[in-house]
Amino acid sequence: MLEIYNTLTHKKEEFKPIEAKKVRMYVCGMTVYDYCHIGHARVMIAFDVIYRYLLHKGFHVTYARNITDIDDKIIQRAIENNEDFHDLTQRFIDAMHADEESLGLLRPSMEPRATDNIPAILKMIQTLIDKEYAYQGENGDVYYDVSKFKGYGKLSRRKLEDLRQGAGDRIAIDTAKHDPLDFVLWKPAKEGEPSWDSPWGAGRPGWHIECSAMSTELFGATFDIHGGGKDLQFPHHENEIAQSEACTGQHFANYWIHNGFIRVDNEKMSKSLNNFFTIREVLKKYRGEEIRYFMLTSQYRSPLNYSEEQLKSASKALARLYVALRGLPEAEAIEKTNYAFRFHSAMHDDFNTPEALAALFDLSRKTNKIHQQQDKEAAASHGALLKQLGAILGILQHDPEQWLQGNASEEGLSADVIEALIQKRLDAKANKNWMEADKIRDDLSQQGISLEDKGTETIWRRD
Repeated sequence: MLEIYNTLTHKKEEFKPIEAKKVRMYVCGMTVYDYCHIGHARVMIAFDVIYRYLLHKGFHVTYARNITDIDDKIIQRAIENNEDFHDLTQRFIDAMHADEESLGLLRPSMEPRATDNIPAILKMIQTLIDKEYAYQGENGDVYYDVSKFKGYGKLSRRKLEDLRQGAGDRIAIDTAKHDPLDFVLWKPAKEGEPSWDSPWGAGRPGWHIECSAMSTELFGATFDIHGGGKDLQFPHHENEIAQSEACTGQHFANYWIHNGFIRVDNEKMSKSLNNFFTIREVLKKYRGEEIRYFMLTSQYRSPLNYSEEQLKSASKALARLYVALRGLPEAEAIEKTNYAFRFHSAMHDDFNTPEALAALFDLSRKTNKIHQQQDKEAAASHGALLKQLGAILGILQHDPEQWLQGNASEEGLSADVIEALIQKRLDAKANKNWMEADKIRDDLSQQGISLEDKGTETIWRRD
């Protein structure tokens, strides 16, 4: 039984799609005015794993991840660059897709863009006005009236009274609003800004209405899963619920999934702290699968600390898994093992990837042990299972030799690979498989690596 933590109910629930074996999942994607950063990478990878696992379980999944291609930041950046905003957004969409490919992501079924859905946005705003959930202010902006929606705050567990108290004196600053918490659905365009015609004047949509309109247009009033980063829970997703349910009169999304924050060296990621990294900057030092593996070491809802030490540890761990596959022929995966049971039990428990990885490591150790006992056929079937389960997480699909060689520095094999091979040699010696131990020593020697055994430890150096 697959259980998912539902942010709306604050508990794990058995996953039951609206239609048997069909899943409709909408995830809030990127605002494309700059290169994607490692926080974006976590969203991408978290929902890619969920997508992959649902596919693996036999669901027909329609996965939509939107692209916000019009907002204040995009307009400002286009002005700074003296660039048409379409050219700006397309350039960063192309860069985003390149980053996704490097991280081993499956492409979503759909990538709706806000600017392609203006008619749906206008239709939803008009419905909200007709139902008296929205109004046009004296400044021309169209606002959503939060006081009219009785369920406002149910996702974030916040009360309107408390939110108003926290809003301070903003109502005095923006007198066009009925309430300081009312938010923009449509804003008039300033001179020279991109705009679309509407009953309320030329302008453009607010951010929140874009996702409500696109998800409803694609999936109807109610769908299975809505997801995104934890930072979107309030106000973005709260506002989506208010808009969508007021418009349709129906429940919006059945399961809300939010991934946790990334911190950098235990501090909030921020350009002002000079600890802000784009995906492509990190890719200069680490391969996409290493970044992906690092993201999987924490359950998607938990906070994740990004550091050089953590990435190096992930690189070493991934190398050890590839070492277990080294030298094994193609084979059918062994079936009905405790390792597979543990893996799937972990994934059924709200996609618990750290526990799933623990099962893979135990399987890799078993594979090594059988291989060292010179039962190559049994080792190959265990290795095939390791690769099969790894595919569900989007890892271990490269040729082991090519991966390990590709992990070489200018001086040769990386320390991660060398240490993984030394550990495999120590395991072989413990099992009195002297032939395998000698082979690993010889292989390392050919790579210019000398070993010196000192008791139970082995010291290595480059010749």
